Amino acid sequence: MWCDVLVVGAGAAGMAAALSAREAGAEAVLLADRNARLGGVLPQCLHSGFGAGIFHREMTGAEYAARWAARVVAASIPFRLDTTVLSVSPERRALLSGPEGVEEIDFQALVLAAGCREIPIGTLALPGTRPAGIFTAGQAQRMVNLQGYSLGKRAVILGSGDVGLVMARQLSLTGCSVEAVVEQRERCGGMPRNYRQSIVEMAIPLLTCTTVCCVHGEGRVCGVTLRRLDTGAERFMPCDTLITALGMLPERELLRPLGEPLPPWVFLCGNCRSIHRSADSVSRQGKAVGREAASLVQRALMKTN
Repeated sequence: MWCDVLVVGAGAAGMAAALSAREAGAEAVLLADRNARLGGVLPQCLHSGFGAGIFHREMTGAEYAARWAARVVAASIPFRLDTTVLSVSPERRALLSGPEGVEEIDFQALVLAAGCREIPIGTLALPGTRPAGIFTAGQAQRMVNLQGYSLGKRAVILGSGDVGLVMARQLSLTGCSVEAVVEQRERCGGMPRNYRQSIVEMAIPLLTCTTVCCVHGEGRVCGVTLRRLDTGAERFMPCDTLITALGMLPERELLRPLGEPLPPWVFLCGNCRSIHRSADSVSRQGKAVGREAASLVQRALMKTN
Protein backbone atom coordinates (compact mmCIF):
# COMPACT_ATOMS: atom_id res chain seq x y z
CA MET A 1 0.00 0.00 0.00
CA TRP A 2 1.09 3.59 -0.54
CA CYS A 3 -0.05 7.09 0.39
CA ASP A 4 1.02 10.66 -0.27
CA VAL A 5 1.09 11.72 3.38
CA LEU A 6 1.29 9.38 6.36
CA VAL A 7 0.28 11.05 9.62
CA VAL A 8 1.37 9.26 12.79
CA GLY A 9 -0.85 10.26 15.69
CA ALA A 10 -4.52 11.23 15.53
CA GLY A 11 -4.67 13.82 18.28
CA ALA A 12 -5.21 17.56 17.94
CA ALA A 13 -2.12 18.01 15.76
CA GLY A 14 -2.48 14.87 13.64
CA MET A 15 -6.13 15.35 12.69
CA ALA A 16 -5.50 19.00 11.81
CA ALA A 17 -2.46 18.04 9.72
CA ALA A 18 -4.36 15.32 7.83
CA LEU A 19 -7.24 17.65 7.01
CA SER A 20 -4.91 20.45 5.98
CA ALA A 21 -2.85 18.15 3.76
CA ARG A 22 -5.98 16.93 2.02
CA GLU A 23 -7.27 20.48 1.52
CA ALA A 24 -3.88 21.52 0.11
CA GLY A 25 -3.98 18.87 -2.61
CA ALA A 26 -2.60 15.64 -1.13
CA GLU A 27 -5.17 13.10 -2.26
CA ALA A 28 -3.96 9.97 -0.44
CA VAL A 29 -3.67 10.84 3.26
CA LEU A 30 -3.58 8.16 5.95
CA LEU A 31 -3.92 8.63 9.72
CA ALA A 32 -2.52 6.01 12.10
CA ASP A 33 -2.96 5.97 15.87
CA ARG A 34 -2.32 3.37 18.55
CA ASN A 35 -5.43 4.36 20.51
CA ALA A 36 -8.88 2.86 20.01
CA ARG A 37 -10.45 6.20 19.02
CA LEU A 38 -9.53 9.42 17.29
CA GLY A 39 -8.36 12.25 19.51
CA GLY A 40 -5.19 11.08 21.23
CA VAL A 41 -5.38 11.98 24.94
CA LEU A 42 -8.15 14.55 24.39
CA PRO A 43 -11.07 12.17 25.11
CA GLN A 44 -9.82 11.77 28.69
CA CYS A 45 -9.73 15.54 29.24
CA LEU A 46 -13.15 16.33 30.70
CA HIS A 47 -12.18 19.81 31.88
CA SER A 48 -12.89 22.96 29.89
CA GLY A 49 -10.33 25.24 28.27
CA PHE A 50 -10.33 23.93 24.70
CA GLY A 51 -11.58 25.32 21.41
CA ALA A 52 -11.82 29.05 22.03
CA GLY A 53 -9.05 29.83 19.55
CA ILE A 54 -10.23 27.44 16.79
CA PHE A 55 -13.98 27.03 17.19
CA HIS A 56 -14.62 30.25 19.14
CA ARG A 57 -16.38 28.34 21.89
CA GLU A 58 -15.21 26.97 25.21
CA MET A 59 -15.43 23.16 25.37
CA THR A 60 -13.93 20.11 27.03
CA GLY A 61 -11.06 18.15 25.53
CA ALA A 62 -13.45 15.33 24.63
CA GLU A 63 -15.73 17.75 22.78
CA TYR A 64 -12.75 19.30 21.02
CA ALA A 65 -11.59 15.87 19.84
CA ALA A 66 -15.11 15.02 18.65
CA ARG A 67 -15.23 18.21 16.54
CA TRP A 68 -11.99 17.34 14.76
CA ALA A 69 -12.92 13.68 14.41
CA ALA A 70 -16.19 14.64 12.73
CA ARG A 71 -14.22 16.72 10.21
CA VAL A 72 -11.88 13.80 9.48
CA VAL A 73 -14.83 11.48 8.88
CA ALA A 74 -16.66 14.06 6.74
CA ALA A 75 -13.54 14.47 4.58
CA SER A 76 -13.38 10.67 4.10
CA ILE A 77 -9.78 10.54 5.30
CA PRO A 78 -8.90 6.91 6.07
CA PHE A 79 -7.55 6.15 9.52
CA ARG A 80 -6.14 3.10 11.26
CA LEU A 81 -6.87 2.80 14.99
CA ASP A 82 -5.29 0.37 17.47
CA THR A 83 -2.35 0.60 15.09
CA THR A 84 1.28 1.13 16.03
CA VAL A 85 3.85 2.42 13.56
CA LEU A 86 6.75 0.14 14.37
CA SER A 87 9.40 1.70 12.16
CA VAL A 88 10.13 4.19 9.41
CA SER A 89 12.96 3.58 6.94
CA PRO A 90 15.04 6.04 4.91
CA GLU A 91 13.35 4.54 1.83
CA ARG A 92 10.08 6.17 2.98
CA ARG A 93 8.52 2.91 4.05
CA ALA A 94 6.63 2.45 7.31
CA LEU A 95 5.85 -0.79 9.10
CA LEU A 96 2.44 -0.79 10.78
CA SER A 97 1.00 -3.31 13.22
CA GLY A 98 -2.76 -3.30 13.75
CA PRO A 99 -5.82 -5.49 14.17
CA GLU A 100 -5.40 -6.84 10.64
CA GLY A 101 -1.75 -7.74 11.12
CA VAL A 102 1.50 -6.18 9.97
CA GLU A 103 1.76 -4.26 6.72
CA GLU A 104 4.19 -2.00 4.89
CA ILE A 105 3.14 1.41 3.60
CA ASP A 106 5.14 3.52 1.17
CA PHE A 107 4.68 7.28 1.44
CA GLN A 108 5.92 10.59 0.05
CA ALA A 109 5.79 12.67 3.24
CA LEU A 110 5.68 11.71 6.91
CA VAL A 111 3.99 13.88 9.54
CA LEU A 112 4.88 12.87 13.08
CA ALA A 113 2.20 14.02 15.52
CA ALA A 114 2.86 11.46 18.24
CA GLY A 115 2.50 13.87 21.14
CA CYS A 116 4.57 13.52 24.29
CA ARG A 117 5.15 11.16 27.17
CA GLU A 118 5.15 11.84 30.89
CA ILE A 119 8.34 11.95 32.93
CA PRO A 120 8.09 8.98 35.33
CA ILE A 121 8.77 9.12 39.05
CA GLY A 122 11.81 6.89 38.52
CA THR A 123 13.76 9.87 37.20
CA LEU A 124 13.76 11.35 40.73
CA ALA A 125 15.54 8.32 42.24
CA LEU A 126 13.48 8.69 45.42
CA PRO A 127 14.40 6.49 48.38
CA GLY A 128 11.73 4.32 49.94
CA THR A 129 9.44 1.63 48.62
CA ARG A 130 7.46 1.39 45.37
CA PRO A 131 4.03 0.30 46.60
CA ALA A 132 0.71 0.47 44.79
CA GLY A 133 -0.95 3.86 44.60
CA ILE A 134 1.63 5.78 42.56
CA PHE A 135 0.37 7.12 39.23
CA THR A 136 1.40 9.70 36.68
CA ALA A 137 -1.17 12.44 36.16
CA GLY A 138 -2.02 11.10 32.71
CA GLN A 139 -2.58 7.59 34.04
CA ALA A 140 -4.78 8.95 36.80
CA GLN A 141 -6.77 11.07 34.36
CA ARG A 142 -7.44 8.11 32.08
CA MET A 143 -8.40 5.79 34.94
CA VAL A 144 -10.76 8.30 36.57
CA ASN A 145 -12.34 9.90 33.50
CA LEU A 146 -12.47 7.01 31.01
CA GLN A 147 -12.47 3.89 33.14
CA GLY A 148 -14.38 5.12 36.18
CA TYR A 149 -11.88 4.03 38.83
CA SER A 150 -11.56 5.58 42.27
CA LEU A 151 -7.83 5.92 42.91
CA GLY A 152 -7.83 6.53 46.65
CA LYS A 153 -9.10 8.59 49.56
CA ARG A 154 -6.13 10.87 50.30
CA ALA A 155 -3.79 12.07 47.56
CA VAL A 156 -0.62 14.11 47.26
CA ILE A 157 0.21 15.60 43.87
CA LEU A 158 3.85 16.23 43.01
CA GLY A 159 4.07 19.00 40.43
CA SER A 160 1.93 22.11 39.94
CA GLY A 161 1.88 22.28 36.15
CA ASP A 162 -1.41 22.39 34.30
CA VAL A 163 -1.90 18.61 34.27
CA GLY A 164 -1.21 18.35 38.00
CA LEU A 165 -3.62 21.18 38.80
CA VAL A 166 -6.35 19.68 36.61
CA MET A 167 -6.00 16.33 38.36
CA ALA A 168 -6.09 18.01 41.77
CA ARG A 169 -9.46 19.50 40.91
CA GLN A 170 -10.85 16.34 39.33
CA LEU A 171 -9.81 14.13 42.25
CA SER A 172 -11.44 16.58 44.65
CA LEU A 173 -14.67 16.45 42.65
CA THR A 174 -14.70 12.63 42.90
CA GLY A 175 -14.52 12.78 46.70
CA CYS A 176 -10.78 12.23 47.15
CA SER A 177 -9.12 14.55 49.66
CA VAL A 178 -6.13 16.19 47.99
CA GLU A 179 -3.80 16.80 50.92
CA ALA A 180 -1.43 19.06 48.97
CA VAL A 181 -0.01 20.01 45.61
CA VAL A 182 3.76 19.99 46.04
CA GLU A 183 5.96 22.20 43.86
CA GLN A 184 9.77 22.51 43.87
CA ARG A 185 9.74 26.03 42.45
CA GLU A 186 8.84 29.19 44.32
CA ARG A 187 5.54 29.61 42.53
CA CYS A 188 2.81 27.58 40.86
CA GLY A 189 3.78 26.23 37.44
CA GLY A 190 0.30 26.16 35.88
CA MET A 191 -1.75 28.76 34.07
CA PRO A 192 -3.68 31.28 36.22
CA ARG A 193 -6.98 29.73 35.16
CA ASN A 194 -6.02 26.29 36.44
CA TYR A 195 -4.50 27.76 39.60
CA ARG A 196 -7.75 29.56 40.36
CA GLN A 197 -10.01 26.59 39.63
CA SER A 198 -7.90 24.09 41.55
CA ILE A 199 -5.95 25.77 44.33
CA VAL A 200 -8.25 28.69 45.10
CA GLU A 201 -11.75 27.39 44.41
CA MET A 202 -11.13 23.88 45.76
CA ALA A 203 -9.07 25.17 48.73
CA ILE A 204 -6.20 22.77 48.05
CA PRO A 205 -2.92 23.54 49.84
CA LEU A 206 -0.04 24.52 47.51
CA LEU A 207 3.37 23.84 49.05
CA THR A 208 6.07 25.66 47.09
CA CYS A 209 9.84 25.20 47.54
CA THR A 210 8.95 21.67 48.61
CA THR A 211 9.51 18.19 47.19
CA VAL A 212 8.79 14.56 48.03
CA CYS A 213 11.98 13.01 49.32
CA CYS A 214 10.73 9.57 50.38
CA VAL A 215 7.77 7.25 49.69
CA HIS A 216 6.43 5.03 52.48
CA GLY A 217 4.29 1.91 52.39
CA GLU A 218 4.46 -1.82 51.76
CA GLY A 219 1.48 -3.09 49.77
CA ARG A 220 0.03 0.42 49.39
CA VAL A 221 1.32 3.95 49.81
CA CYS A 222 0.75 5.10 53.38
CA GLY A 223 2.48 8.47 53.17
CA VAL A 224 5.36 10.56 51.86
CA THR A 225 8.10 12.61 53.45
CA LEU A 226 8.14 16.23 52.30
CA ARG A 227 11.28 18.37 52.40
CA ARG A 228 11.49 22.15 52.26
CA LEU A 229 14.19 23.02 49.74
CA ASP A 230 15.02 26.35 51.36
CA THR A 231 15.32 25.18 54.98
CA GLY A 232 15.77 21.42 54.68
CA ALA A 233 12.95 20.80 57.16
CA GLU A 234 11.14 17.49 56.69
CA ARG A 235 7.69 16.24 57.69
CA PHE A 236 5.58 13.17 57.07
CA MET A 237 2.27 13.54 55.20
CA PRO A 238 -0.16 10.60 55.27
CA CYS A 239 -1.74 9.62 51.94
CA ASP A 240 -2.77 6.51 50.03
CA THR A 241 -2.20 7.95 46.54
CA LEU A 242 0.73 9.82 44.99
CA ILE A 243 0.19 11.51 41.63
CA THR A 244 3.29 12.69 39.76
CA ALA A 245 3.06 15.58 37.30
CA LEU A 246 6.74 16.06 36.55
CA GLY A 247 6.45 17.35 33.01
CA MET A 248 6.44 16.01 29.46
CA LEU A 249 8.99 14.87 26.90
CA PRO A 250 8.40 15.00 23.13
CA GLU A 251 7.81 11.53 21.67
CA ARG A 252 10.24 11.15 18.75
CA GLU A 253 11.65 7.64 19.17
CA LEU A 254 10.20 6.58 15.82
CA LEU A 255 12.57 8.95 14.01
CA ARG A 256 15.79 7.80 15.67
CA PRO A 257 16.81 5.40 12.84
CA LEU A 258 16.63 8.30 10.36
CA GLY A 259 19.49 10.13 12.06
CA GLU A 260 20.22 13.85 12.19
CA PRO A 261 19.44 16.08 10.43
CA LEU A 262 16.06 14.62 9.56
CA PRO A 263 15.22 14.07 5.88
CA PRO A 264 13.26 16.90 4.23
CA TRP A 265 10.21 14.65 3.86
CA VAL A 266 9.75 14.39 7.65
CA PHE A 267 7.56 16.97 9.38
CA LEU A 268 6.87 17.33 13.09
CA CYS A 269 3.93 19.07 14.73
CA GLY A 270 2.29 19.32 18.10
CA ASN A 271 3.85 18.20 21.36
CA CYS A 272 6.34 15.87 19.69
CA ARG A 273 7.92 19.00 18.20
CA SER A 274 7.70 21.21 21.29
CA ILE A 275 5.48 21.16 24.36
CA HIS A 276 2.44 23.43 23.95
CA ARG A 277 0.23 25.00 26.61
CA SER A 278 -3.02 24.66 24.63
CA ALA A 279 -4.61 22.24 22.18
CA ASP A 280 -5.64 25.16 19.97
CA SER A 281 -2.00 26.05 19.29
CA VAL A 282 -1.27 22.38 18.61
CA SER A 283 -4.03 22.28 15.98
CA ARG A 284 -2.84 25.49 14.35
CA GLN A 285 0.67 24.07 14.02
CA GLY A 286 -0.78 20.83 12.64
CA LYS A 287 -2.63 22.75 9.94
CA ALA A 288 0.53 24.59 8.90
CA VAL A 289 2.60 21.40 8.79
CA GLY A 290 -0.10 19.59 6.80
CA ARG A 291 0.13 22.28 4.12
CA GLU A 292 3.93 21.94 4.05
CA ALA A 293 3.69 18.16 3.61
CA ALA A 294 1.17 18.55 0.78
CA SER A 295 3.42 21.09 -0.89
CA LEU A 296 6.31 18.63 -0.85
CA VAL A 297 4.07 15.99 -2.47
CA GLN A 298 2.96 18.47 -5.14
CA ARG A 299 6.55 19.45 -5.95
CA ALA A 300 7.57 15.81 -6.28
CA LEU A 301 4.63 15.18 -8.59
CA MET A 302 5.58 18.13 -10.81
CA LYS A 303 9.13 16.79 -11.14
CA THR A 304 7.91 13.38 -12.26
CA ASN A 305 5.66 14.97 -14.88
